[in-house]
Order: sequence, then C-alpha cells, then structure tokens
Amino acid sequence: MKKSDQRYQAYIQILKEELIPAMGCTEPIALAYAGAVARRTLGGMPDRVKVQASGSIIKNVKSVIVPNTDHLKGIDAAVAAGIIAGDPEKQLEVIAQVTPEQIIQMKQFMETTSIEVEHIDEGCTFDIIVILYRGESYVKVRIANFHTNIVLIEKDGQILKQLPVAGDSEEGLTDRSLLDMEHIWEFATTADVADVKELLDQQISCNMAIAEEGIRHEYGANIGKVLLAMDGDNVRVRAKAMAAAGSDARMNGCELPVVINSGSGNQGITTSVPVIVYAKELGVSEEMRYRALMLANLTTIHVKTPIGRLSAYCGAVGAGAGAGAGIAYLCGGGYKEVIHTVVNALAIVSGIVCDGAKASCAAKIASAVDAGILGYNMYIRGQQFYGGDGIVSKGVEDTLKNVGRLGKEGMKETNDEIIKIMIGEK
Repeated sequence: MKKSDQRYQAYIQILKEELIPAMGCTEPIALAYAGAVARRTLGGMPDRVKVQASGSIIKNVKSVIVPNTDHLKGIDAAVAAGIIAGDPEKQLEVIAQVTPEQIIQMKQFMETTSIEVEHIDEGCTFDIIVILYRGESYVKVRIANFHTNIVLIEKDGQILKQLPVAGDSEEGLTDRSLLDMEHIWEFATTADVADVKELLDQQISCNMAIAEEGIRHEYGANIGKVLLAMDGDNVRVRAKAMAAAGSDARMNGCELPVVINSGSGNQGITTSVPVIVYAKELGVSEEMRYRALMLANLTTIHVKTPIGRLSAYCGAVGAGAGAGAGIAYLCGGGYKEVIHTVVNALAIVSGIVCDGAKASCAAKIASAVDAGILGYNMYIRGQQFYGGDGIVSKGVEDTLKNVGRLGKEGMKETNDEIIKIMIGEK
C-alpha cells in the first residue's frame, strides 16, 4: 500500500484517533472530563451538580474504582474528581495529577454538595450531561458517542459550543468503512513503521507497565496471578495472564496510564499485551513486532466499529481476536491464517456479555485471548468453523457484519436488562 493512497493515510489517522493514553476506566474518566470542562466554564465551585447519563454509562461506571480518589467508586466520585482536580486540557488523563489535599476536598465536596444522577435515553448509547449550578448561574456540558466528543457547552442560556448529534454516529472521526481485513493485512505488512512507531512505543511501554504492576501487586481478583499459579509459565498462559493482570490493576484503582483501543483501556491491553509477550518469546525483530501490533490494533478496531463504543457485547472479545491476528502473524501465519484465526476466535467467545467495568473483566480478557490463540492453533491443524456454524458466515467480512449486528442490534434488550439488574430495578 502506497503512502499516497487515501486508505494508507486513513489507517494512520484511525490509529492516531484510537490509540490514545487514558488513566482509569474511560467512562468514569469521560465523566471527570465533562466535570472539569464544566467547572472551568463556570469559573468557580458549584453548589449543586446534576448528572444525566445513558444506561451504558451508568453500567460502566457503577462498579469501577476511579483512580487518584483513594478508591472511590461511582458516577458522583468520577464527576467530583473532575470538578475538584481535573485539568480539561489533558482529556482522558484529566485526573492524572491529583494532590492528597484534593482527594480530601473531593470527599468533603461529595458529603456537602448535592449530586443528582438521572438515567436518560436521548437516542445515544454513549451520552453524558453534566450540569453545574452556582447561585443563579449554571453550565451544561454534554459528551456524546465517544469519550472526548463534547457536543454542547451552554452557560446561562448562551450556547458556547454545539455540534450535531445523530444517534450513535461518530461525526468528526475518520471513516471506519475504509477498514477491511484484506487492506488491514496489506497495510500492516507494508506500511512504513516510522509512521506509527511513536504511537506503538507508547502502547508497548504503558500497557506492559500496568500488566507488570498487576502481576507484582494485589488488585481485584488477581486473575493474572491465578492463571500463572494454575497453569504454569508457558507463553500461552503468560500472554493471557499478563493481559488479565493489566485489567486487574486498571479496574481496581491503579494510577498508571494505558493506551486504549476503541475507547477502552481493557481493549487496548487485550489487543497489545499478548502480542508483545509472544514477540518477546519468539525473539522476532522490532519491525515484526510493530507490524503485528498494527495488525492487531486495526483488527480490533474493525471488529468493534459496527458494534459501537458501548454494548452488552463484551469488548474484550473483539480485542482477543485482534490479539490472535497479531500472534498468528508472529508465528509465521499469512493472510489466510490471520482471517481464520479471527473468525474462529469470534465463533468461540461471542456470547460473553458486558456487565460494566469491574474486576471480572480480567477473567473475560483471559478467555478472549485464549480464544484468539486457540483460533490460530485450530487452523494450523486443519480445523476451522465454517459458514452456517451459528453466526459464522462464509468470508471474514460477512462474519464480522454478523458480529456487529449481534452486538449492536441483537443485544439491546440484553443491555437494558443488565442495566436494570445493576441499578436494582425489578
């Protein structure tokens, strides 16, 4: 693929849009970002706060620890952190720098200030509205469809910023319809590594650092450590365990940043860490490692795009398939091996539901990575799932369309029920 091709430049831009650093689970961080922007616009501390959020936001914020808050959880904690300590210029690293004094202020603010949370359905799966009141003055900030997409800033009846919102469409991002497995393979195997080296170096350093932190210390249910204790230390176990350990740490208050994929730190970890582990084990060249990561990241983005940012379909599933693609390439696989790995992996674990961000995400990640590795090992041994086997269709792109349809349309009712269960609604 030539650099002058529209698709080449689009793929570089897609990677730049998706592979960004974030500290903490990205839904609470998006709430903190909205809070920080609103407070800066208000020009002072509010005396009352109202948060309106779609069900999928409520689901993904309820059970996860917000970093740099001394282990506080929930929507009110995320917004309070942004209001008290947020730097809106840092976007998804909005609360990366927090002092001990600010943590005390957050807790006092939550005890003394009314923070009302309301479940809304404005036609967007990803929807956050934060309203800060101070006397007669107010500021409203809305983020829709993806984590940094501020579509409204309103102060005292005056519109300071407004962008159109049409359902779940992601206006302003590079056209993802240019992605397909054949061109992803061509790009990953021929692109100038220098064009993405900086992005991938950051992904390698950040995501391996949090994986190692998760293995070293106690976080959540310690899935990474359990896997190593249970199954030993071969590369297949280590690839799963290190990815799980990164999630163990991330979901349970670790204050290290992660380079995300498709809006999710867990997806960023799942896509990259197993590939990095395999690259080290196999002793491949630095160039081959970068190419495997290009392939893994773009595959994950391609699987995830039709599903949408938030769904009842576990995002780790597509990321595990992406990791499987990267691992297949590292093990000497060609295009055929890669696409069959992806189809096999998705056929195995597409039933995993997303019930929000929390400790059990790490175990789901381990299952998704295992499916990616199994999917490759099946194919090189002459085994595969065929068109007509459940949601598998003939051809990788048709199977990916089916997965997108299942995740976006088929699981809407499942998502609603999960949200009702999580908020205690009968």
